[in-house]
Amino acid sequence: MKSATVSKLKATLSEYLAKVKAGEEVIITERGKPIAKIVPISHEEGTFPPHLIELARAGLVRLGSGKLPRDFWKLPRPKDPKGLALQALLEERAEGR
Repeated sequence: MKSATVSKLKATLSEYLAKVKAGEEVIITERGKPIAKIVPISHEEGTFPPHLIELARAGLVRLGSGKLPRDFWKLPRPKDPKGLALQALLEERAEGR
């Protein structure tokens, strides 16, 4: 674990961020006392809220990649002959949700 003073961090921020990207933690000190820690984040932690990550670890949800298949918009739409989906949407809008 590396440590750096605030002034040194300000002067060489790119260098320390490269170390963090490589997986190291950096402790920031001010007048010899630690005040902060810069730690790398995993891709999941940076993208998804913590509660979704916990659900994924429990096997209850699958985290998506954020990309839709190329032919997504060409897929057939679900049928709703009675218009129940539209009715529910309009009710939610009226309630202010």
